Amino acid sequence: MPCSPGPAEKIGQPGGIISLMPISGPLSSSADQTRQPAGDAPPAPETPLPEPPFPTANAWLAAVVASSDDAILSKTLDGIILSWNAGAERIFGYTAAETIGRPITMLIPESRRREDAIILARIQAGEGVDHYETVRRRKDGALIDISLTVSPVRDQAGRVVGASKVARDISDRKRADARRDLLLHEMNHRVKNLFALVNGLIALSARSADDADAFAAALSQRVMALARAHELTMPDLSQALPAPSETSLHALLAAIVAPLDNDDGSRLAISGPDIVLPGTMLTSLALLLHEFTTNAAKYGALSCPDGRLNVALARTGDMMELTWTEIGGPPVTPPTPENGFGSRLERATVQGALHGQVHREWLPAGVVITLCIPLTRLMA
Repeated sequence: MPCSPGPAEKIGQPGGIISLMPISGPLSSSADQTRQPAGDAPPAPETPLPEPPFPTANAWLAAVVASSDDAILSKTLDGIILSWNAGAERIFGYTAAETIGRPITMLIPESRRREDAIILARIQAGEGVDHYETVRRRKDGALIDISLTVSPVRDQAGRVVGASKVARDISDRKRADARRDLLLHEMNHRVKNLFALVNGLIALSARSADDADAFAAALSQRVMALARAHELTMPDLSQALPAPSETSLHALLAAIVAPLDNDDGSRLAISGPDIVLPGTMLTSLALLLHEFTTNAAKYGALSCPDGRLNVALARTGDMMELTWTEIGGPPVTPPTPENGFGSRLERATVQGALHGQVHREWLPAGVVITLCIPLTRLMA
């Protein structure tokens, strides 16, 4: 039976009846009653604070868009920008106030306008575009590589009314890819040059050897000299923190040409002041001199038994001038303009790493190469 809020009767001792009044509120001990003045009402329970409302899906989406490192924007089917997040501002350099209401073509180079029309046609057909790699223009005019994802935006009736775009800056990845490709091409080129040098060493050793043992001994000495020249350009990898090697310009020239020496001794004559090369420049200069030597062994003076090489060094003002003169080689004919990797590598080394200039003269007696490098680069 349910309890009623009014007085209740209960049988106590035999023949007696006592009245029990309902007690509202929590029970208290006698000690509590002694501390509570008579007639005071018990304290009301505290009302818990309301919990904050859970974010809606739209609030979550807005937070994701606002905090994304990618550029996220929307546009109409006419190409007018409708929204622009902080990521877009970081990548393209424009604020939202500078872009909203303006055409998306403000970001597209002239050479890429046609591809945007193709993307828009796919969006109007209800299709999307995933991870399309292209180029866009920043506010400062710089071109950047981006990966573009475009999706159609539909109204409640399912009609396509616009497009959302997510653009990711992939410039760092593209630069890393270019550096990797350059290293692979350089490695391939240097390996091919080594094969060409070894082939020259075989021919040179065969001309001066009377028997197989003499040939093997001469070839072994020349290959070991080639290995020593290679070691000059490499850091000491046995150290915990490998430091760039250092050597003098005279020693570097002698080591690179030494594998092509004949029985009469060195085929290289060096004149002029020596200079200690810093480790930062050693590899670049060694690569360039190795290129000169390989060409001389394949086509120039060092391809002939009596061919010789003179290298004169001089300081002219704030420049170091190296004159490479080949003597006693085959008849010289100026080559056609070359755009091979060797030529490109030479230009990149001379103009980029060394900040210098190189000039060739195709004289009847042999080629003369003049290399000019700022002394500040060689003493850095």
